[in-house]
Amino acid sequence: MELSIHNWMRSETIETTIRRASGLGYTKLEIAGSPEHYDTNVVRKLLKEYGLTCWGSVTLMLEDRNLLAKDEAQRAKSVQYVKDVVRMVKELDGHMVSVVPGTVGKIVPDGRPEEEWQWAVDSLKEIYDYTEQSGILIGIEPINRFETYFVNRGHQALALAKAVGPNCGVCLDTFHDEY
Repeated sequence: MELSIHNWMRSETIETTIRRASGLGYTKLEIAGSPEHYDTNVVRKLLKEYGLTCWGSVTLMLEDRNLLAKDEAQRAKSVQYVKDVVRMVKELDGHMVSVVPGTVGKIVPDGRPEEEWQWAVDSLKEIYDYTEQSGILIGIEPINRFETYFVNRGHQALALAKAVGPNCGVCLDTFHDEY
């Protein structure tokens, strides 16, 4: 069994996280979905130095990142953000990206449920096409009802993944515990 740890909730350098994770016996890192913060050449070198590999990443759907936004420009910017995360994972020889479709903490929908569903599907299909070409998998991650109103159960994530494409999966994070 291989163990992976993420770094996105730690206020320490990526080198400190990698060194600490290696010392604790981890073999994989799930890197924060913040491609603007990392030089992938440096991170790849650190991973190799400490005997870790990149598992993947999780999108950090904060502020105006929202794949189901009513505003087309906001959706397009959010799609590009996820593609940037995918590119980062590819450059780190990673495997997959967990995608949270909507903005974490947003409680007021932009449209009717069927509209938001279609905006999410359309956005994710564009990302999916990019990931298929990149060789990186994506998985829809449902998060708990205290963080989102959109896709917070496993069966909802499965339905969304099915609507996106045959290689789109689901990432179940036990922290969210409503599956």
